[in-house]
Amino acid sequence: MLAMEMGPDGAVVVTGRLDAAQAASAQAFLDRIQGVATLDCRGLEYISSAGLGVLLKTHKRLLASSGKLRLTGVGPHLKDIFTYSGFDQLFEIVPGP
Repeated sequence: MLAMEMGPDGAVVVTGRLDAAQAASAQAFLDRIQGVATLDCRGLEYISSAGLGVLLKTHKRLLASSGKLRLTGVGPHLKDIFTYSGFDQLFEIVPGP
């Protein structure tokens, strides 16, 4: 299960698992954001290659309009996934609260 919502600070708060079963709904949610967007990953338990694809597509779309996708609250397991996939070079990963 995956939940995405706008947090009080304007960040997109993600909880659960972002996998192939949830990719379409996650993409639909992220397609509505503009500019510089922060994705709060503190509650993200797992991300699959399909989930990485959603983030990449969103990041590319935002870059085309002078925006970007930033990630915060990335735990050690997710950090490993981003590092092994090379996505840590694509996204700005900022320390979370």
